Amino acid sequence: MNREPLDTVTRERMETLNRHKSVGIWFTGLSGSGKSTLSCLLKEQLQALGCRAYIIDGDSIRQGLCKDLGYSIADRTENIRRIGEVTKLVSDAGLITLTAVISPIRSDRDRVRDLFEKGDFIEVYCKCDLSICEQRDAKGLYLSARAGDIPEFTGISSPYEEPLSPEIVLDTGKHSPDECIQQLLSQLMQRNIFSLNA
Repeated sequence: MNREPLDTVTRERMETLNRHKSVGIWFTGLSGSGKSTLSCLLKEQLQALGCRAYIIDGDSIRQGLCKDLGYSIADRTENIRRIGEVTKLVSDAGLITLTAVISPIRSDRDRVRDLFEKGDFIEVYCKCDLSICEQRDAKGLYLSARAGDIPEFTGISSPYEEPLSPEIVLDTGKHSPDECIQQLLSQLMQRNIFSLNA
C-alpha cells in the first residue's frame, strides 16, 4: 500500500532541539529606516545566544526569486506574497526568520501574518521620518526618485502605510542601532522566543 511520506520531525521537535521558538520577525519601514542593519545585528546577537536565525532581505529576493516583478502595486503585492511564503517555510524549519523588506501595503503584511499561528509572527516597525531616511541615502535612491528617475518609489511617489498595531516599534530615527537591538532583544525575551537560561 502506497502512502505519502510522513515527516515526523515536527516544528515542535525542532524548537525543543534548538531551545528557542521558531518565529517570523518581519521588519517593515521606509528605505533607509534600518531594517537590514537591525536584522543583521539581531542575527549576530541571536547567534551569540545559541539561536538559529536566517535573514531574508528584500533586495536579495529581488535579484532572484522575484526578479520577474516590477514595482507596480500588483507586483509589490506578489513580491510580498512570495517573501511571506518563504518566511513561513524557513520558520517551519525551526529557525528564527528575520525578514527585512519595505512591504509598504498594510493589507499585504496582514496576509503574511495570516500564514502564521497567533504569536508566531512579529511585526517590527522601523519608524523613521522620511527626512532622516533621505539623509541616510547612501545609494542615492531618494535623489533619483525625486528627480523622477525611479517611478513608484515608496515614500516619494508611492505610499507607505504604517502598521496600525505592530508587535514592536523601534524609533530608528531617534535611537542608535545598538539601543534598538537591546529593546528588540528585551521584547523577544518577554515573548518567550528564547531564554538566556536555555
